[in-house]
Amino acid sequence: MTDQRPAPLKAGGNIRWVICALLFFATTINYIDRQVIGILKPTLQSELGWSEIDYGTIVFWFQAAYAIGLLACGPIIDKVGSKLGYAAAITLWSVAAMVHALVRSPGGFAMARFALGLGESANFPAAIKSVAEWFPKKERALAAGILNAGANVGAIATPIVVPMIALSYGWQAAFLITGALGFLWLAAWLLFYRAPAQHPRVGAQELAYIAADQDNDAGTEPIRWSQLFRRRATWAFVIAKFLTDPVWYLFLFWLPDFFAKRHGLDLKTFGPPLIAVYLLADVGSIGGGWLSSALIKRGFSVNAGRKLALLVSAILVTPIVFASSVSSLTAAVAIIGLAAAAHQGWSSNLYTMVSDTFPRTSIASVMGIGGAAGAIGGMIMAKYVGQVLETVGTYVPVFLWAGSAYLIALLLVHLLVPRLDRKIAS
Repeated sequence: MTDQRPAPLKAGGNIRWVICALLFFATTINYIDRQVIGILKPTLQSELGWSEIDYGTIVFWFQAAYAIGLLACGPIIDKVGSKLGYAAAITLWSVAAMVHALVRSPGGFAMARFALGLGESANFPAAIKSVAEWFPKKERALAAGILNAGANVGAIATPIVVPMIALSYGWQAAFLITGALGFLWLAAWLLFYRAPAQHPRVGAQELAYIAADQDNDAGTEPIRWSQLFRRRATWAFVIAKFLTDPVWYLFLFWLPDFFAKRHGLDLKTFGPPLIAVYLLADVGSIGGGWLSSALIKRGFSVNAGRKLALLVSAILVTPIVFASSVSSLTAAVAIIGLAAAAHQGWSSNLYTMVSDTFPRTSIASVMGIGGAAGAIGGMIMAKYVGQVLETVGTYVPVFLWAGSAYLIALLLVHLLVPRLDRKIAS
């Protein structure tokens, strides 16, 4: 009997990967700008006299703005599109990043961080919406993993670049120079980005490949914002982000301080450990996206492929409970690096779940709602860590909580959405 299945389409072009590269660099800049303050925390505390609670409050207001911005930006990006939404966002966050150089008090930094959080909140809703527009389902997790790896590259670049700038020209210059990077990206984005059907460099073959296994929802009306909260898939994403995003914020804003307190490192010496952690996170980001994509290509359902990748990631985070107990810096870096890699693999698949369960016209809105939940979790984390360090003086309780968050989140996701299907998930 002759196999009548159609031959698989060939891509016929690679413009979609150029778009992915732009999303990768935007995310890199996004994370450089948000992580500068974590790298400079010991310096700023010493020079400006901040307490642990002052720093926790500054981080809290970034998270508060991030949550507010995510709730607002999703519907806006769904309405105006990725191109204009991304351009406005990076303009705001780049200006806010540079304003940090002009303030001195905890209140001034809190206001600058608030503006930064508003602008940076649009990054992932716009990026994941762009991935859904530019990639077929079988490539989305890999594309999301690559752009998400930009977070790790930003986190690697920051402890290399920022100490050199700060030691040579002062901490103010670190905020000014890193903040200006966004304007270089903005020029490239405005010149190159178009929707696939309008892009002059996308041929008919690549356009057909992009649309081949996408659901026919190009003309679908966006789901009303209020109606999104009636869907189990929305709540699954919200709960997962609320429980697990704070662990990543812990790495970004407190890891240099952990290495300083636990292992005696400073601005000149904590660069290599941080770089090692985020190099491992890069491997996890791309590896997690590759894993589910590879499973799906080998015949696993989308549901099985995504959730198996999430389970592997959740299990690999658990050794972080020992991070404060080990005396060896190498062991601590390995444990935290493994957790960072697992978190990024988790995130690559969690983001892609949104495009599995919602039409493209509503993806940015769902990403915004979930991201806001993650930022609220980060607000709680900021206050919690500040209080723990001020009163207990150790990270042990924080890492104990972090080690269990992912398995709990995955259990709740599966209970809410047993199958990743738009009809079931609604």
